[in-house]
Amino acid sequence: MDILLSVFPIVLLIFLMIKMRLAASYALPAIAGLVYLILLMYFKTDFALLNSGLVTGFLATLTPITVIMGAVLFNNFQRKTGNQAIINRWMSSLTPNPVAQMMIIGYAFAFMIEGASGFGTPAAIAAPILIALGFEPIKVVLAVLIFNSIPVSFGAVGTPTWFGFGSLGLTSQQIGELGLKAALIHLTAGLLIPLIALRYVFSWSQIKANLLYIYLTVFACALPMTLLATINYEFPSLLGGAIGFLISIWLAKKQIGLNSVENKKNFVEQVTAKELFMATLPLICLVLILVITRVPQLGIKGLMRTDALLLSADIGFAKLEITKALKFTLANVFGTSSTESYELLYAPAFIPFFLIVLTLSSLYPSTKGQVWKMIGQTAKQVSEPFFALLGGVTMVKFMLLNGEQSMVSIIGMSLAAATGPYWGLFASYLGAIGAFFSGSATISNLIFGGVQQSIATQTGLNMTSILAMQSVGGAMGNMTCVNNIIAASSVSGVRRQEGFIMQKTAVPMFIYGIITALVGLFL
Repeated sequence: MDILLSVFPIVLLIFLMIKMRLAASYALPAIAGLVYLILLMYFKTDFALLNSGLVTGFLATLTPITVIMGAVLFNNFQRKTGNQAIINRWMSSLTPNPVAQMMIIGYAFAFMIEGASGFGTPAAIAAPILIALGFEPIKVVLAVLIFNSIPVSFGAVGTPTWFGFGSLGLTSQQIGELGLKAALIHLTAGLLIPLIALRYVFSWSQIKANLLYIYLTVFACALPMTLLATINYEFPSLLGGAIGFLISIWLAKKQIGLNSVENKKNFVEQVTAKELFMATLPLICLVLILVITRVPQLGIKGLMRTDALLLSADIGFAKLEITKALKFTLANVFGTSSTESYELLYAPAFIPFFLIVLTLSSLYPSTKGQVWKMIGQTAKQVSEPFFALLGGVTMVKFMLLNGEQSMVSIIGMSLAAATGPYWGLFASYLGAIGAFFSGSATISNLIFGGVQQSIATQTGLNMTSILAMQSVGGAMGNMTCVNNIIAASSVSGVRRQEGFIMQKTAVPMFIYGIITALVGLFL
């Protein structure tokens, strides 16, 4: 009964969103309410602990919703200034081939952004650019979600690897070993997964005609990532993405591996160097700020995440702490051990998105005096995603309550017990479940890393290989994660298609798991 009632809300959620096509803004809050009742009435969860999930769920929602709001504002700014139109002209002059445009922006550029930031930022930045180039929004959302899996194990400067497994007592050598194994699995997946992503946008004939360019671009990012993983687990995706992005542009300009495509616009007006610089200045600032604030060696990250207290106060239902880096923490909520934080400066929302719009608006005449109006319009645009995220994040908070007896742990341990020594065939799917629940490969590794380590020890399986599969699972789970789907859909103007998107992305996620199992067995 424990297993049945732990699984039932997830099955019902998938049924409501995929079969009934119920919008996430309704389905997720409803399922969160159902989980609340199950925990209260069957699992006899402490009432104060249960209600703490409501408070911490609201605070945890602030991170994804402000990231979405920042990305939507940034994209509105790019359209209002005319920057996006100039970038579109430049891309058309660079290559009229739509497959190349999709690979440059949807894969290579997003690969680099994932390496710097994570948090769903790649899809939020890449999707609107592709839509502005003329691609169908729903197809773009599907493609960017699937693309944004290969770099995730080393996303946000390697956070899923070095932090996600940081509590397991592993040596630096073991972390490096599991990181390299994860990179090898991702490299192998690069033979097939990007093609599936492209198939949602293009016909097989278009893909085959440009296959050489596609593979050159895929491995221009993934191969440097794998090579860098032999010596480091922080920069593989960031540097691999940067190298691949530049190579993909060079290949497109030289028409290497690309089928000749007639430019439908015939004579594309050339973009001057000054126009291109001004149009891409916000994007350049975006990438630079993400890198500067995410690379620990530069020192800014430490300042933005300092734990030095600015204020500490008892606010009745919880203890409020505010650090000098403006990290807001609610601790001991309703007298329990529940704690949640929101990092105002570090979450990629106000910095870089809001900061760039506020500081650069004076350079573009069309936005003078319009910034606050744009912010108001953006707030209206993200109101529906807010309720979907609030329901989803709160549901996750509820399912993580009770520690080792939580609903998530019950599901994970039941899967492990059912498979025994054959666990390597299924290990990645547990990581995917973690990402589906939490919206983060890092949190998936934190939740299930210990479970995977324990299973490997008990069954005699190679520990670093199993943990590498967990890492890949967390990455591939990003495709079906409700939070990421909502984020990508929101910035793309796609409404109430979350169930359809989840259904479509489940296919490549399942295939990714098969590839992981096969490569894992070889490793």
